[in-house]
Amino acid sequence: MEDVFVGSLMSSPVHTIGGDATLREAAAVLLDHGIGSVVVVDDAGRLDGILTATDFVTVVADGTGDYDPATSVATAMSTDVVTTTANDTVEAAADLMIESGHYHLPVVDADGAVIGVITSHDLTAYVSTVRTPSPPSRDTA
Repeated sequence: MEDVFVGSLMSSPVHTIGGDATLREAAAVLLDHGIGSVVVVDDAGRLDGILTATDFVTVVADGTGDYDPATSVATAMSTDVVTTTANDTVEAAADLMIESGHYHLPVVDADGAVIGVITSHDLTAYVSTVRTPSPPSRDTA
């Protein structure tokens, strides 16, 4: 695969939210933008965590039926966030996703500020436009 860099495929600007926002507010961001994660940042725009659709499922599944949408994002977000940079190759980002089991990688700059996000969907969309389906369709054989 040719050297294509994360910066050319990442979504930017990234949708972010503060850790003090509620789960209801975070869910609205996900639904309004048709995305599967929202990056949680501090006041300086540095990464604090990420809240994914899987985190929402976990909150509900681990609860006792008293799920509260007013709960703060900070209590439900993942803090073991794996990141990448805009200068990393998409192959390296894909390897990182496979190794870590994460499907959303915030893209950070040298100061730790979030400048974008790359997802497994972004990588799949890229691959689907540059590779011949395998096996080739019967129409092209």
